[in-house]
Amino acid sequence: MSEQYEYVPHRLLRRRVRDIASGVEGVLMAVINEDVSDSDTYEHWMELAYIRGASGREFTTAVANVQPAYDQPQTAGRRRDLGSA
Repeated sequence: MSEQYEYVPHRLLRRRVRDIASGVEGVLMAVINEDVSDSDTYEHWMELAYIRGASGREFTTAVANVQPAYDQPQTAGRRRDLGSA
C-alpha cells in the first residue's frame, strides 16, 4: 500500500487567500495530494488546499478554488475611492 498523501509546493503557501467556492478568506497552510477514496481497492487522488480561517480552524477546498485574497474585482465606487486617496 502506498502513502495516503504527499505535500505539494504552492506559490501562495503562508499567504492570505480566498476560497472562491465559499468566499472565506484565510492563510494557505498546506497543499496536499491526498487519496480521498474510501476504498482499499480504488485510489482517487486530489490536490486539496488547507486554509486556516480567522477562527483558527482549518478547512479544505480544491486547489483550483484558491486565489490571492487581494484579487478583488474593483467596482466603479471602489476605483473612485482608491483614486482619491
